[in-house]
Amino acid sequence: MENQISIYDLEDLQKSMTRVQEDGKRFYQTPEGQRYPSVTTVTGLLTRDHIKLWRERVGAEEANRVSTQAAKRGTKMHSLFEQYLRQEEEIVFENVLDQSMFNAVQPVLDEIIPFALEAGMWSDSLQMAGQVDCVGVWDNRLSIIDFKTSSKYKEEYMADPWFHQMTAYAIMVEELTGEVVEDIVAVVAVDGGGVQIFEADPLDYVDKLYDLRNRYRSLHGV
Repeated sequence: MENQISIYDLEDLQKSMTRVQEDGKRFYQTPEGQRYPSVTTVTGLLTRDHIKLWRERVGAEEANRVSTQAAKRGTKMHSLFEQYLRQEEEIVFENVLDQSMFNAVQPVLDEIIPFALEAGMWSDSLQMAGQVDCVGVWDNRLSIIDFKTSSKYKEEYMADPWFHQMTAYAIMVEELTGEVVEDIVAVVAVDGGGVQIFEADPLDYVDKLYDLRNRYRSLHGV
């Protein structure tokens, strides 16, 4: 973009992007007409083989059931977290499990100063686009904050794909606004009322992300 926007205006970019789904892959078209694969589509290369082996082990029917359940839970909790951060209305829970997961994460949410939530962005250098959970201040640093849900506690190495995703958003924020993101943070709500926080420096993942992007281009031609 010739004229950088304010970090407070990131959410407005969502209106100027068009999202399309092709062969199970998500693409976005920017206001300038560029067609870029989504962040999750590109970084999906990191977990593709693992997911394939898991589906073969448990069977397609069970894998579909678990995936659908996890997607519904993730969507629901994302909505609750966003609603709370926007302070728009009273939080209403459908069941005790949702409330226990939210209660575990609430103290973390209280430490976040959000600038943009569910904001659509893109990067011309990465040639990628996507929708970030949260751009805000965490521990006095401008951060990309991603909300995850899990049926069990994660090990440290499992956060690696998330860090690639969030680094993409960090690059997008800097390209679009000129603001430098100092921290990437994954907040994981765990079934039963647990919470985990994984943090990293996006600079540690920039080269890895560009390598991954080149790999995706070599495989798919875009």
